[in-house]
Amino acid sequence: MQVREAMSSQVLVVGPEHTLRQAARMMSARGVGSAVVIDPDSEGVGIMTERDVLKAIGAGLDCDVERTGAHLTWDVVYAGPDWTVAEAAAAMARGGFRHLVVLDGREVAGVISVRDIMRVWAEDQAIATT
Repeated sequence: MQVREAMSSQVLVVGPEHTLRQAARMMSARGVGSAVVIDPDSEGVGIMTERDVLKAIGAGLDCDVERTGAHLTWDVVYAGPDWTVAEAAAAMARGGFRHLVVLDGREVAGVISVRDIMRVWAEDQAIATT
């Protein structure tokens, strides 16, 4: 199975000037564990995860003051939509993260998460046992 079949194409996008609270509220409302951060003044795409928010709050930072641009990962490992789900899982395991931004060329096509990989694995297992 390819990443394009397992990823979520409904991507939450926030800007680097959103506060951590704003990003957390949007992530919570959408039921997602990450937000793609696009900064029009820089090149590339970053990602903010629930773990980034947790680290900032755990450090005692004010989530109404702190901006997403200061608490995200710019050094992102990107997946391609034609990667296999196994390749995506291996990249996550190597990097120790739970989300991959999926780029189709230079455009964000989606995000694939550990949850997505578990879902398709469980579906495959259910089919194999019937």
